[in-house]
Amino acid sequence: MNTDFDLVLAGGGLANGLIALRLAQTRPDVRVAIVEAGPRVGGDHTWSSFGLDINAEQRRWTQPLFAHRWDCYSVRFPRHARTLNVGYGSSNSDKLAEEIAKALPPERVITGVPVVAISPTSVTLADQRVLTCSGVIDGRGQSKTSNLDLRWQKFLGQEVELAEPHGLAGPIIMDATVPQADGYRFVYTLPFGPRHVLIEDTYFSDGRDLSPDLLRRHIADYAVAQGWQITKVTREEAGILPLAIGGNIRAFLDEGTPGVARVGLAAGLFHPVTGYSFPDAVRMADMVASLPSFDAATIHRACRDHAERVWNSRGMYRILNRMLFLAAHDEERRTILERFYEHPDDLVGRLYAADNRWTDWPQVFSGRPPIPPLRALGTLVKYGLGMK
Repeated sequence: MNTDFDLVLAGGGLANGLIALRLAQTRPDVRVAIVEAGPRVGGDHTWSSFGLDINAEQRRWTQPLFAHRWDCYSVRFPRHARTLNVGYGSSNSDKLAEEIAKALPPERVITGVPVVAISPTSVTLADQRVLTCSGVIDGRGQSKTSNLDLRWQKFLGQEVELAEPHGLAGPIIMDATVPQADGYRFVYTLPFGPRHVLIEDTYFSDGRDLSPDLLRRHIADYAVAQGWQITKVTREEAGILPLAIGGNIRAFLDEGTPGVARVGLAAGLFHPVTGYSFPDAVRMADMVASLPSFDAATIHRACRDHAERVWNSRGMYRILNRMLFLAAHDEERRTILERFYEHPDDLVGRLYAADNRWTDWPQVFSGRPPIPPLRALGTLVKYGLGMK
C-alpha cells in the first residue's frame, strides 16, 4: 500500500522534535513528517540538563540545540551554599525549530493545524487532510489522568536585561534562601550574558494553580535583593511540570489510542523529582532511531516497553517524592533538599541523571533525618496500603 510517509509525528514538541532530528541524522531514508498545532515546532520553552544526564555521543548529536553551557552550577540554602563542578546546559525552542528546518523539507513540517484524530497508520488534521503512514508517534503532551499520582513543579520566568553585570559565573539552579510558600519555593537563575539573565520563581507544590502577577513581583523583589536593576524584560515563560509520587504506568499508557506509540510526557517520561524531560527525550530519540523497522506494531511495542522500563526503574525517586510531598510539613520540604545537597558532587549528579546505583540510596537516607523517622515510615506504609 502506498503511504504519504513512513512515520508521522503528532505534536511538534521536544520529544518528537528530537526523534525527527535523530532520524534525519541516522536514517535519512525514512520519510518523516511532523505536525504541530502551534505556529512553529517547539513552542516557546527553555529545556535544561545536567552534564551527566546524557552520554558523550548524545552530547555530540544534540550539541547544535544548546544555546548555553556552563562548567558548574550553584545552590543556596539557609544553612549552606555550594558550587558543584558538574556541567549544565540549556536548549530552547528557537534552536530546536532551526535544526528541524535544516533537517526536514518544508513540506514535511506542518504547523498551525491541530490533529483531530489518529490511528496507528494515519493522522487526520483539522483542515480535513489525512496523512497516511506506516506508523504514528503521539507526542502531544500529557493530558489529565487518574492513573498517575502527580504533584507539580510550577514556575514563571523572565529573561531580563540588567543595568550592570550580574557577576554570576554559572547558573544558580536553586536559591532557597527566599521566603517559603505554597510548598517548596526557590529561585532559578541562568546567566545568558554579562547583563542578560533568566530569573524563574519556582515551586514544588501540591496544586497546579499559578498566580502570574504575584510571581512577577517575586522576580522583581529578588532582583532588587541581588542588587540588580532590571532595565528590560525580553521574554516570559510559565510552566507546570509533573512530578511523580506513584501510579500505574500500564494503565496510564492504555489511555492512549490503541496501537499508537506515545513519547515524552504522554509516556510518563520525565524525571520524577525534577520534572526535567530533555534527557529522557534524547534517550527515546536514540531508541526510536535504532529500530529495525517503522511499522506501527514495532514502534508501539518498542516505545511502550521503553516507557514501562524507565518508570519501573525509578521507584526510589517516587519514594523520595512521597517523603517530600506527603510526610514533610511546611519548611521541612526545604530541609529535605538542603540535606540532599550535602552529598558529594558525583552522587548528586547520578541521582539527577536517574543513573543511580543501589549503593547510592543508603547514602541518600543517611545522616540527620530531615523529618521524624516514625512520621516518614508511617506515611510510606499508609501510601503503600492506599491510605493517602
